[in-house]
Amino acid sequence: MVRLTAKIHEVIVTTKNADGTAHHAPMGVSEVNGYFQIKPFKPSTTYNNLMRHRSCSINYTDDVRVFAGALTGHRQWPSSACEKIDSLYLTNALSHTEIAIQNVDDDDPRACFYGDVVHEQQHGLFRGYNRAQSAVIEAAILVSRLSMLPEQKIRDEIDYLTIGMEKTAGEREWEAWGWLMKKVREAGINVE
Repeated sequence: MVRLTAKIHEVIVTTKNADGTAHHAPMGVSEVNGYFQIKPFKPSTTYNNLMRHRSCSINYTDDVRVFAGALTGHRQWPSSACEKIDSLYLTNALSHTEIAIQNVDDDDPRACFYGDVVHEQQHGLFRGYNRAQSAVIEAAILVSRLSMLPEQKIRDEIDYLTIGMEKTAGEREWEAWGWLMKKVREAGINVE
């Protein structure tokens, strides 16, 4: 079983909607005292789905479009049935962990779901991140906080992240970056 040693790991949490379809959400998760902690905001689809089904998958992917897509309306990614729980995982994940929720602290504005690892599976090799992939994830975090951060901070961060994009981005990273920059411009922030 994999143990996460850093405070927060940026992953894709996949939950099952009421209609049986997958909901993929970028989220920071951590492992504390043997439990994975998943802390969705309330209200949110992830929160509702975890309350309903009490299971999810944690997906590890190098396709940063999934992170950017969740914030920009590009949410349709192929999903597959989990092996040991009634949930789904991201088909193109490099690996996934199946989680059964054991306990919930239903606090506001975020609940904390404590989950046990039921099954883990590797699907592909992780060949490392390039700077552009990291830049897209950081830009996605910025986009999720557009209403909370000062405009100048957003511009400064994007200027810095653009350096990594220009040096190492491939087609997938540029597509994700384009989605995110459109959201920034729609918020009235000039990043050209």
